[in-house]
Parts: sequence; structure tokens; C-alpha cells
Amino acid sequence: MQLYNTLSAKERAALIQEAGHERLTISFYKYAHIGNTSLFRNHLFIHWNELDVLGRIYVAHEGINAQLSVPAENFEAFKKHLDTISFLKGVRLNIAIEQDNMSFLKLKVKVRKKIVADGLNDDTFDVTNKGIHVDAEEFNTLIEDPDTVLVDMRNHYESEIGHFKNAITPDVDTFRDSLDTIEAELADHKEDKKLVMYCTGGIRCEKASAYYKHKGFKQVYQLEGGIIEYARQVENKKLENKFMGKNFVFDHRRGERISEDVISQCHQCGIACDVHENCANEACHLLFIQCAECKEKMDNCCSEECKQVHNLPYEEQKALRKGKGASNKIFKKGRSPVLKFKK
Repeated sequence: MQLYNTLSAKERAALIQEAGHERLTISFYKYAHIGNTSLFRNHLFIHWNELDVLGRIYVAHEGINAQLSVPAENFEAFKKHLDTISFLKGVRLNIAIEQDNMSFLKLKVKVRKKIVADGLNDDTFDVTNKGIHVDAEEFNTLIEDPDTVLVDMRNHYESEIGHFKNAITPDVDTFRDSLDTIEAELADHKEDKKLVMYCTGGIRCEKASAYYKHKGFKQVYQLEGGIIEYARQVENKKLENKFMGKNFVFDHRRGERISEDVISQCHQCGIACDVHENCANEACHLLFIQCAECKEKMDNCCSEECKQVHNLPYEEQKALRKGKGASNKIFKKGRSPVLKFKK
């Protein structure tokens, strides 16, 4: 029984291009009690592999967090399968604003301790006592209230390219860092202010809202469906768009444009730019913002040193990497000292 990928990302990309069929990029999450996570993981892989689903899915005892690419022609069959799983029946699917057939190139269903790394001990508070969910229209009204504090629950490299007007954007590398940072910053306003939160698709706010209520915040709200659903509702209902720039997404696209504003700059030359790239040097792979001119000039690398390594023969690059860990750890996105105009 096949429970793993048999094709490389390069081979899969070639097949997708040859087929010429449209694919939909989708995300969803659900907190629920899952007993046998390994069995559930295998069940999903078997059924979704048959439907040519690709993506990154985390399964834990507390639920599921999924980012997927589904052939448009298999979308109804995919939804039908979700409905056969009791806690996923009718689950909200966040469909990407900007579609890309190459958003995911492998199916990865992984068992994790948590579906989001929050660093919290869930036994110490009621995770079901969540904040009030609001739609885009209610959200727009709330954030104009002078008694509202609007908080971005994402990381620095996400909010750098796009965020809501007047939002607090913590300068943090991880979600777990943001929880304590925000609590400390708003410690004097637990009773007199409305705490309104948002994130990419809503999952981080689900846990954060319960945590902040446990910490004494009296009025806690969260944007239902996150920025993805907000953008859809703004378009469908012709609402005022209060989001500036791009929404960072965790697939090969790296971002969806929500407004025409460009609020960040190239980390190498400083011109207005909001395009994330990964350094082409496989020993580095740093995520940073790079304009088209710098990309050409630097061979898609973050530094002259990486450029030199990238231009070496492949076997020499492999020899240099042997026995060494990545030089830029995952949580140092955009913070390398080689980047002159980093945030």
C-alpha cells in the first residue's frame, strides 16, 4: 500500500504542466480530538493521493491543519470525502484569491504534537472558550472603534509585506513568541479595550483567543477565516478593503496580493518591493525580499558569498554542505546581517 510520494517535485511539476488542468489552492483547519493520529494520517494519504491532492497537512491529537492543491475537477469529490469524516463535515475551506497550479508539488501528511507550534500547555486553560468570531463587515466596524486594539498574530516576515491599517505587528520570529509579547504590551488594557486579532486563515487566533481570555482579557474578538476569507468577503460584498499589501502564504506562491500597496522594500537595494525569495544557495535557503533587478544581479542569492557557492559545480556544493546544518535557521527569516535593508 502506497503511503509515500513516488514522484519528485520536479517530476510532479512536469506532469501538472503537461496535463494542463486547473488546480485550486485551499486551506482549512479544525480543532477536534483525534485518537489514533497515525491511522488518521494514513487514511487521509490514501484517499487524497487517489484524488491527486498535493499539499502540507499536519495531524495531531488536537486536530488538523491543511494547506492543499486540488485538481478543480476533483474538488467536489474532495469535499465529499471530507464530509465522510464527522468533525470535518461542512468545514470552511479557504480558497486562495490567486491560483497557481504549482503551489504544492508533493503530498505530505505529517503527525505532529500540535497543529500549530504555540508552546502552550493546553491543560492549563479551556481551549474551547474562544473569542467572538466576526466577519469582514463586523471587523471593519470594530477596528474603527477607538476602544479597539488590533493585533496581527503573524510573524515579522508575514506582516512586513502586508497588514491591516493601524495594527500592532509584533517583531517576532514565531507564533509562540507573539503570545507573551502581546500580553505584556497590552497588560494595562485587559478590561477597558476590545482585543481584535487576525492571522492568515484563522487558526492561530483560535488558540490565542482562548489563551488571552484565560489571561484576563474581557473582550476578545477574532477575524473568522483570517485575511484569506476577509479578502473574499470584501470582493463579494463590495466592502472597503482595510488591508494594505500582500498576504503571506505558506506555499510556492509566498504571497497573495490583497491591495496594490507595496509597503516593504527589497532587502538588498531598498526599493519598494514585496516579493519573497529563497536564497538559491541550498546551504543557505534564506527567505528574504528581493526585487527583480537584484535577483538577476545576485543570481537569486542573498549575498556575494552565497552567489559564489551557488555558481560552483553541483558536486562541489554538495561537498561543502556535507556534515553541516543550514547556515540560516528557519526562524531567522529576513534577519541575516548580509541584508542591508532588512526590517
